[in-house]
Amino acid sequence: MQMSILCRGIGFLPMEHGLRNQCHFGLSIFAAEEFHDIAPPVDYSLISPWLVFLTAFVVLSLLGLAVWFFARRRKPPLPPKLPREIALEELERISREIKRMSPYQFSIHASDILRRYVTQQYGLLATRQTSIEFLTALAKASPFSADEKSLLEDFLNRCDLIKFARYEATSADSRLLLDEAIRFVGGGQLATV
Repeated sequence: MQMSILCRGIGFLPMEHGLRNQCHFGLSIFAAEEFHDIAPPVDYSLISPWLVFLTAFVVLSLLGLAVWFFARRRKPPLPPKLPREIALEELERISREIKRMSPYQFSIHASDILRRYVTQQYGLLATRQTSIEFLTALAKASPFSADEKSLLEDFLNRCDLIKFARYEATSADSRLLLDEAIRFVGGGQLATV
């Protein structure tokens, strides 16, 4: 039967090689050495890890607080204005200029406002047609009531009279045009002369 001995650095050696004394000597040295624990990893960082985590937490908390504050503070967008509101605001704006504006210029501005309103509100191509073409198209298929058609026809005829027939209009005529335009946009009745 063959025996083998574990020698440090040599491995298992058979006993018959005469290395018994050498292994014994090696084992006694091995037993005499003290075992030291493994050295911990060397920390090369200049800032301790807990400080990094604390700083990251504070920065992220402040960033989240800022986003929350601005999101809460920001007002929701206003809904787009309706064509009726836009037309009424523009008519109000030119009403303040009746005294300074000639009736001819006023009729052009009022007619443009009303034509834009009809185009935006009803999708009718009123801005590229003459008054007669527009009124003829309204007679065929119209989203307007009989009163609205009559009011619009009266308004456009007055504007054409001032613009093309060079009718000597006054500021009272401009006021009448403005009232008719406001009534039409607001859905009112025909103005009396």
